Amino acid sequence: MVICYSIDRGVSMFEKEIMFDPMNLTYTKQNLKPVYQANKNALIVIIGQAPGEKAQQSGIPFNDISGDRLRSWMGIDKETFYSEKIAILPMDFYFPGKGKTGDLPPRKGFAEKWHKKILHQMPDVKLIILIGAYAIKYYLGVQPVTEAVKHYSVYLPNYFVLIHPSPLNQRWISKNPWFLELLPVLKLTINNILSE
Repeated sequence: MVICYSIDRGVSMFEKEIMFDPMNLTYTKQNLKPVYQANKNALIVIIGQAPGEKAQQSGIPFNDISGDRLRSWMGIDKETFYSEKIAILPMDFYFPGKGKTGDLPPRKGFAEKWHKKILHQMPDVKLIILIGAYAIKYYLGVQPVTEAVKHYSVYLPNYFVLIHPSPLNQRWISKNPWFLELLPVLKLTINNILSE
């Protein structure tokens, strides 16, 4: 049973609730659907910032170069990534628009309203992957991102913290080569969960 909107799984009660929430009516009037993926059988949840423009247009989260990179980091293919075992809950389920130096941040209040309700319907979740500053700060109350990612093991087994997989972060990776050493741990952790 699908509890939320997910690729190839149609409309659900949560999607309708989200779409007709007053804070999202502007998007609904433009025929835009919330971009997220969740199923009651999810074992891993990915929490990022907000869908980009391309993801909003396609309705598929991480449907871009960043998604390809994230799947590589996780050691899984697209079929697994978009399966019922993986949930994707951005901090906002809608593209927030463009700012001066990139996309605008997720809207305040969105995650507070929807995440807990959706996560409550996924009792088998073994790991939450937090991607980027907004997710890390909201769930762990820590910053800066570099320190949180560097000390990722502190947050295991419940959370795994990552930088955003955007190609724009290649410079950050070059400055922090230790990051590549934690990817095998991420892959092993995910493989162990999915193999149970």
